[in-house]
Amino acid sequence: MEALRAMSNLPETRTSRVTVRLIAIQILVFSLLVTLGGRLWYLQIRNGQEYANEARSNHVQQVVEPATRGSILDARGVPLADNQTRLVVSANRTDLLKMKDDGKAVLGRLARVLGMSAKEIRDKVRLCDSKTPQPCWNGSPYQPIPITDAATTQQALQIRERSEDFPGISAEPTAVRRYAAPGTANTAQVLGYLSPVTDVEINKAKDTRSPLLRSDQIGRSGLERTYDSALRGKAAVTRYEVDNLGRVIGQAKSEKGRAGASVVTSIDARVQAIAEKQLDQAMKDARKEFDKNTGTNYKADSGAVVVMEAKTGRVVAMASNPSYDPNAWVGGISGKDYAHLTGKDSDYPLLNRAIQGQAAPGSIFKVISTSAAVNAGYDFNGHYPCTSSYSIGGQTFKNFEGEGHGDISLGRALEVSCDTVFYRLSHEEWKKDGGDKPKKDPNDWFYKTAHQFGLGKETGIDLPNEVTGRVPDRRWKNAFWKANKAGWCQQAKAWPKKKDFGTKLAREGCLEGMKLHAYDSINYAIGQGDTLVTPIQMATIYGAISNGGTLYNPTVGKAIVSPDGKHIQRIMPHPHGKLPVSKKTLGQMDGALAGVATRGTAAWRFGGWPQDKIPMHAKTGTAEVYGKQTTSWFATYTKDYTIVMTIAQGGTGSGASGPAVRNIYNALYGIDEKGGIDPKAALLPRPEARLPKIDTDGSIEAQPIKPYAPPSPSPSASESPR
Repeated sequence: MEALRAMSNLPETRTSRVTVRLIAIQILVFSLLVTLGGRLWYLQIRNGQEYANEARSNHVQQVVEPATRGSILDARGVPLADNQTRLVVSANRTDLLKMKDDGKAVLGRLARVLGMSAKEIRDKVRLCDSKTPQPCWNGSPYQPIPITDAATTQQALQIRERSEDFPGISAEPTAVRRYAAPGTANTAQVLGYLSPVTDVEINKAKDTRSPLLRSDQIGRSGLERTYDSALRGKAAVTRYEVDNLGRVIGQAKSEKGRAGASVVTSIDARVQAIAEKQLDQAMKDARKEFDKNTGTNYKADSGAVVVMEAKTGRVVAMASNPSYDPNAWVGGISGKDYAHLTGKDSDYPLLNRAIQGQAAPGSIFKVISTSAAVNAGYDFNGHYPCTSSYSIGGQTFKNFEGEGHGDISLGRALEVSCDTVFYRLSHEEWKKDGGDKPKKDPNDWFYKTAHQFGLGKETGIDLPNEVTGRVPDRRWKNAFWKANKAGWCQQAKAWPKKKDFGTKLAREGCLEGMKLHAYDSINYAIGQGDTLVTPIQMATIYGAISNGGTLYNPTVGKAIVSPDGKHIQRIMPHPHGKLPVSKKTLGQMDGALAGVATRGTAAWRFGGWPQDKIPMHAKTGTAEVYGKQTTSWFATYTKDYTIVMTIAQGGTGSGASGPAVRNIYNALYGIDEKGGIDPKAALLPRPEARLPKIDTDGSIEAQPIKPYAPPSPSPSASESPR
C-alpha cells in the first residue's frame, strides 16, 4: 500500500518542481528586464544629453582657421608687433595616414627639399599627448599642420609643381607674428612673446568670454599677455561630419572668425630706440671703469631705464638689459634658443628689470626720508649737522666719501646727498619709538611714509608679473625672522669655534633677528639695508613730485582699436594715491632737486643745460650691496617727463647712469652740447596726447621714423648756472 501511494505521488512531485523552476526563470527574466530598463533609463534619460553630446563630438571634427592677430603700435602708429606674410609648408595628417607607409616616403622627400631631417618633420606632425614631448601638434588632426614658416620661394615652387610627389603637402602664404623693431627699437620685454596654448588653459577658459582653441597662440609676457583677448580675435571654425573611418561625409554648422583688435601704446619707437642704445652704452662704458673697492672693473651686468610722462604716468620708453629678440619665439622656439634665454649663464634676458628688477635704491630714496622727517616734525629749513661720519654702539657709519658740510638744511642735504643728516634723524626717531624695546604703537615715520609713497606694493602697471619690492619695517622683520630662525640657529651652533662673518650674522639672527635695531633704521634712511625697490616704482614717485603729488598707475596701453576702426576703447591714466606731504614741503623738495642738477651731485652731468627754459631736477644714488659692486641709480624729472635709470654693479649714480640720462633728454628736447635748443631735432618736446590717424577702412597711419641726429652745437647757446 505504501509503495502504491509513493508511486501515485510521483507525478505530483515532479509537477511542483517544474513549477518552481518556471517561476524562478520568470523572476530571473523579469529581473534582467528591470535591470536593462533601468540602464536604458539611465543612459537615455538621466545622462542622455551628455552621451548624445559625446556621440556628436565623436562624429564631428573641426578645422580651425586662426584669426589674424591684432598689431601693437607705438604712439605714432608705428608697428612694434604685427604680422607678415611668410611661405608656410604644412602637412595634412589625414591624407598621410591613408598611404600604405603613413606618409613616411612623402615626408622624407619633403625633408630633402626643406633641408630638414626626416625625424624633425615626423616629430612635428605627430599629435601631442601627455607622453609626447615637443615638438608635436597640439591642434586638430583634421587641419594642416605647419612644418615651417620660413620656406623659400624656390622650395614652395618645387612642392607645388611636383604635387604628385608631395600628396597631402601644401605651401601657402600665411600671416605670422613679426616683431618689427622699428628704428632698432627692440622693446622685447614690453611686448612679450607668443606660444601655443596648453590643455590646462583651454579648460580654464571654457566658460569665459574668450574661450581658447587648441590651435591658439597666446601671449606669455608683456603686452601680448595683458591684452591677449583683444589682440587674439576669434578663430573661424568649420565643422565636418565624419564616419567611423574618419572620412568626411558632410559639413556641419560653422562659425565665422573675427580679426583681433590693435593696441595703440604710449611708447614712442624713436625714444625707445634712444633709451635702449643709451642704456647699453652706459653699461659698456661702466665696464671700462675701475672699481677701487674690488680691484677690478665694474661688471655692469644688467640695467633698466624708464621714460614716463610726469603728468599722466604713461610710459614713453622702457628698456631692460640684457635683452633678446622676441622673433625667436615665432613658429616655436628651438631647444637651443630656449636654453640660451633661460640658462644659468644667460643673466635672464626674459626678465623686464624695469618692473621685475629689485635693488636697494641708495640716495634716490632720500626724498622719502626727507618727507618722513618733516612729517615727524622736523623743520625742512632747520639746521642739521652734516658730519663726515656718525657712530652708535661702537659702529661708525661714514658719509659718502667721508665728506662733511657743516650744519645744513634738509634741502641742502638732498643737494649734496649727505648721509649723516639722515642717519641722525632716523636714529632719533628710532629712539623715540622705544629703541630695542619699542612702544606698543610706535610712530615709525620713516617706514610709514615709504608705504604711503607706494613702496612695498605694485604700482599697477598694465604689464604682467610686476614685483612689489620691500619695505623692511617691523612686520617684515618679524616675518623674516620666523621664516629663517631654524636655519640661522643651526648655523650658529658653530659659534664660537667658527667666527666668520656668516656665522656671526646667523648667531645674531637666531637670537634677536626679530628686532628692529638702530643700525637697521640708520641704513634704511639712506635706501640701504634690506630695502628693495623697482625702477618703475621710483619713476612713479619722482613723477608724482613733478606733477604736484599724484601717484599714477603707470600705463603702456593707450587705446584698443577694432579691426574696422569704428570702435575705440581708450585706456585712461588712473591715480592710485597722493604723496603724504604738504604743497609747501613738495615745493621745497622740488627746489632742492633742481639744486641737485645745478649745484649738487648731478651738476657735473648737466653742465650747459638750459635750466631757465627747461628746469631739470635730479637725484643721484649709489647703493652698496653685500658681496657685489655698487648699484648706480639716477632719478630725474622735468615738467614733462620722468627718467629713472639703474645699472647693477655699475658704479655711482651720476658717474654710470648720468651721461645716458642726459642724452635721452637731449633727444627729447633737441638740446645740443652747449645747451642750445633745436626744435627741429627734438623727438618729443611735449608728450603725444593724440591717437594716430585711423582711416575709414580701419587701418592706422604710421608716421615715418627717421634716424635721430643730435643737433649741432649752437654758437650762441648760453651756459646754465652751476
